[in-house]
Amino acid sequence: MDVLKKVPVREQDPQVRAHNFEEVCLGYDEKEAKLEASRCLKCMNARCIAGCPVNIDIPGFIREIEKGNPEGAYKVLSNYTALPAVCGRVCPQETQCEERCIRGIKGEPVSIGKLERFAADWARENNIKPDLPTEKKNMKVAVIGSGPASLTCAGDLAKLGYEVTIFEALHEPGGVLVYGIPEFRLPKETVVKTEIENVKALGVKIETNVVIGKSITIDELMEEEGYRAVFIGSGAGLPKFMGIPGENANGVFSANEYLTRNNLMKAFDASYDTPIAAGQTVAVVGGGNVAMDAARTALRLGAKVYIVYRRSEEELPARVEEVHHAKEEGIIFKFLTNPTEILVDDNGWVKGMKCEEMELLEPDASGRRRPVPRKDSEFELPVDTVIMSLGTSPNPMISSTTKGLDLNKYNCIIADEETGQTTKEGVFAGGDAVIGAATVILAMGAGKKAAIAIDKYLTDRQ
Repeated sequence: MDVLKKVPVREQDPQVRAHNFEEVCLGYDEKEAKLEASRCLKCMNARCIAGCPVNIDIPGFIREIEKGNPEGAYKVLSNYTALPAVCGRVCPQETQCEERCIRGIKGEPVSIGKLERFAADWARENNIKPDLPTEKKNMKVAVIGSGPASLTCAGDLAKLGYEVTIFEALHEPGGVLVYGIPEFRLPKETVVKTEIENVKALGVKIETNVVIGKSITIDELMEEEGYRAVFIGSGAGLPKFMGIPGENANGVFSANEYLTRNNLMKAFDASYDTPIAAGQTVAVVGGGNVAMDAARTALRLGAKVYIVYRRSEEELPARVEEVHHAKEEGIIFKFLTNPTEILVDDNGWVKGMKCEEMELLEPDASGRRRPVPRKDSEFELPVDTVIMSLGTSPNPMISSTTKGLDLNKYNCIIADEETGQTTKEGVFAGGDAVIGAATVILAMGAGKKAAIAIDKYLTDRQ
């Protein structure tokens, strides 16, 4: 074995997976996991832990895998995270824990994410559950939304003995885990539902179809329903558009709508009655992970797919692994390309997209190279569907119905970075509702910090 190289992970063949919604990465078996775990140097002052937003004892759980004790590895993970099987699949480990791995200085870092996935999957397959709380406190906490920030905050508070209720606007809990991330990256029935059930097993109640700000307000929860504190983890689901001509045409989607129809409402499944204009030739505008998800979903629905991005490949914000998979599957990347107009036929449907080629200036004060149009470089891209993946912002319904809850200029909730405390007494917030669209693990880190702060806030007021 070459200790400088990762143990390869098995994947579906690109030509096969491009036509199905089954998981791309197949993960490690026990033998492969033990071999990969043996590459870990078990550092005393492990830099990888500092790179993890929820500060998992990474050498600790890897040590258990190497010893042939996946149950022990899962127990270590459960002390720090409510969603190990999710994180093992969708976290950008390459820019967090793995980036700081000492083994990576002279070789490839340890596959921390794949090992986390192995331990969590083994626990699920062998019906191993996290330890239940032993303490009970007679205090109620409300959690708004059921995405990764909320599930983390709720789980940690339940372990401390609080009576926690999650209020979810949709008919199914999970937030972005169920509506945003495709099945081929994150299986819903096996992975997401199991981890949500584990949170519920801690004593967390989940009420679906409750729209905070409409069904009931935060003020009413606190003043009339007896909730002593509230955590807002409602995410950022309001899509952004370019403001170019033709954006209101039939066949133009936000990535949020497109992925929700496919992931939560199962538009890809013929047995579900969810309509979607799948398109024969699709352009996805944007270069983040959500753009990759939308593009790879459209491909699986039978389309020829372009990703249109106004900067170069070096500036792509998406994970390297997702870009690699997209290329393997046959998605066409149009770098240094910017849409200027969506062309519409007489019936109001997309019939093409006007674009211009771009070039990058020298880096500005922010460190990014600003794209500018090249003269006389306009061309038409022949597409019949356009998916805008330009980011999202928080829905204003909660803030507009809550007294004393202040927003910043981006309509995000103002909250302390370390505690999640907002400008309203007893109300905390974290994740995309505070920082805008980001990653699952950053949202989880915010939920974890908020749980600690809520516990201190309530303890101090007893």
